[in-house]
Amino acid sequence: MAAKPQLHTILSPRLLDIYDVSNSIVVIIDVFRATSTIATALYNGATRVIPVDSVDKCIQIGQHTGGVTAGERDGKIIPGLAHGNSPAEYPRDFIEGKTLVLTTTNGTKLLHMALQSGAETVVTGSFPNLGAVVNFLLAKNQNVFLACSAWKDRFNLEDSLFAGAVIEQVKDHFTIHCDSSLMAENLYQQHKNDLPEFIQKTTHWHRLAQYGLEADLIYCVTPNQANVLPLYRNGDLVVG
Repeated sequence: MAAKPQLHTILSPRLLDIYDVSNSIVVIIDVFRATSTIATALYNGATRVIPVDSVDKCIQIGQHTGGVTAGERDGKIIPGLAHGNSPAEYPRDFIEGKTLVLTTTNGTKLLHMALQSGAETVVTGSFPNLGAVVNFLLAKNQNVFLACSAWKDRFNLEDSLFAGAVIEQVKDHFTIHCDSSLMAENLYQQHKNDLPEFIQKTTHWHRLAQYGLEADLIYCVTPNQANVLPLYRNGDLVVG
């Protein structure tokens, strides 16, 4: 009987360099809101999302591609960019057929860190595309790292809850000897039936709710609203 692949959960970008992610799938998780927005834009017909780790690069690539530039810092649209990081800003009648160039505080930075660390395959995940992520991981049968973007390198609950939601559905197919994965799964199992209420206790909820983003945040913890798999290929995130 073949050995099962391994699964680990990385709770912060600060911990990425202590793991060997080569020959592995890395799932970038930034529930509030980058990876929720990426899935939503692609689900609604964006041709690609170009994730960039700096504002200057975002503006430059936007000019070069004719793409929609988007990004926020601390909940506010960055001067020089056209749109923010809200999934609600990318309905089909706006984003279909367009390129979205996106920079965010945590998620796009971690994606580039994973690539620099030698990840073989990078995808993005959040509750709106939970099913697509689970199906991909089960089909690939490779070592997996669930990489939480956290917030400015500090642990957050919402990314860990998503990791737990994935683990609950795939654990029978992986070897998991990883306390952060055990914690994430237990946390999710404890709160999966009251997620919209529990999530309102989190630091990031309080930070973003003051900008009137409550509806966004509830969407971001609602499973399978934008069930596509954003897969990183040659500089772009496309539907995998």
